[in-house]
Amino acid sequence: MSTLAIIVIVVVAVLLLLALFVLVPRMRARALERRRERELERRRQEVAAEARTEAETRSQRAQEAEHRARIAEAEAQRERAEAELHRQRAELHERGLADHELDAPDGTAVEGTTGGGTTTDRAAADGTTAAGTSNGAASGGYADDPAIERTRTR
Repeated sequence: MSTLAIIVIVVVAVLLLLALFVLVPRMRARALERRRERELERRRQEVAAEARTEAETRSQRAQEAEHRARIAEAEAQRERAEAELHRQRAELHERGLADHELDAPDGTAVEGTTGGGTTTDRAAADGTTAAGTSNGAASGGYADDPAIERTRTR
């Protein structure tokens, strides 16, 4: 072999070694970058899935809270209505329009009530039974209204 061939082979070998030393780290860096990107994408997907799960859980909790709030609002309205009923009942008592409610549970009249006579006497006059329930036509369908009931007993 000639010296020229040996020099060419050595130069080619040196160039190949030089290319390997330069290109191999670049290829490793690209491979590492691709691996990092895959890991980043996997973590993104994982965090997104966790966030969706948390959002769904919070949404369900919010719906339950709204449901409880609706129930609480309904209870508050019921309490306000009962308070209004008691206020109106107090007003009727103050005006003397609910004296019939002051009767004793055994059917006898409490002293000081107006209308005279016993519950049975008043019941016969206003069309109710002694127990205070309506016996039909005489009540006219207003037995539950204390103001109208009071005007019938006078």
